[in-house]
Amino acid sequence: MEQGCLPVEQIGFDFGVQPRRLTKVSPARLATFEDCPRRYRMAYLDRPTPQRTGPWAHSTLGAVVHNALRALFDLPVEKRTPARAAALLTEHWKDAGFADAAQAAIYRERAKSWVADYVEENDVTIDPVGLERWISAPVNPHEGGRANPTMIIEGRADRIDERDGELVIIDYKTGRRPPDEYEARGSQALAMYAVASARTLRRPCHRVELHHVPTGTIAAAEHTDDSLRRQLVRAEETAEDLRLAADTLAAGGDADVLFPPQTGRRCAWCDFRPSCAEGQQAAPAAKSWDLLAP
Repeated sequence: MEQGCLPVEQIGFDFGVQPRRLTKVSPARLATFEDCPRRYRMAYLDRPTPQRTGPWAHSTLGAVVHNALRALFDLPVEKRTPARAAALLTEHWKDAGFADAAQAAIYRERAKSWVADYVEENDVTIDPVGLERWISAPVNPHEGGRANPTMIIEGRADRIDERDGELVIIDYKTGRRPPDEYEARGSQALAMYAVASARTLRRPCHRVELHHVPTGTIAAAEHTDDSLRRQLVRAEETAEDLRLAADTLAAGGDADVLFPPQTGRRCAWCDFRPSCAEGQQAAPAAKSWDLLAP
């Protein structure tokens, strides 16, 4: 409700209908719920938060690369050089999750070359519209996304550029394999960021890109209004399931029934493995550096 607005019952009207409560959803929350409802409950609902694993080296590596590139774009254009990018990587480096200092040093040197090559091979002279930009927008995928919103989508985009009057969503990747166009087009997160950015910044946004920093690969996709709408419909369906489960839990429902574990190989590196007996039985524990690229 906007500041200064009163509920209709306070100004003499009562239509006997409760206003729809909008569910706030982010790509991370939706992906977690779809991946494993129990992990969602532990991450977002349980208080105090259940015991988690320690840091993972691949997550540390990704965060450091993201932070270095963000810091680079905060600099004046003339200072955005490959050497400065490598230096920023060193400044932001952390050893958390690596096997030892020697392994961390190897990946630090690799990551320095990644960001230096990225700056060398890509145009970094244009100032982004947003860096780690928080965006939020009410949407309704069934009515053009503006009238009578059904949910609020929000999240933090790595980078938002503007090209020829349109916004472009850029997401950095540091995983083992380079992404492809199919992955970019199918990414619910990128589609949600495109819609929220267009609403927040009031400029059209259809292009999304995955930038794989280790290889320099750029996987891009051009969405249509229909393809973005399809992603929003899928998000809305998950959001409704999520909201119903959370409300039922708050009313005294069975947590294990409402948020069952979805076991599999991923249980080996789940953050909440120490607090999930089913996950521990599903797969042997991974070492904190096992998901690093060889």
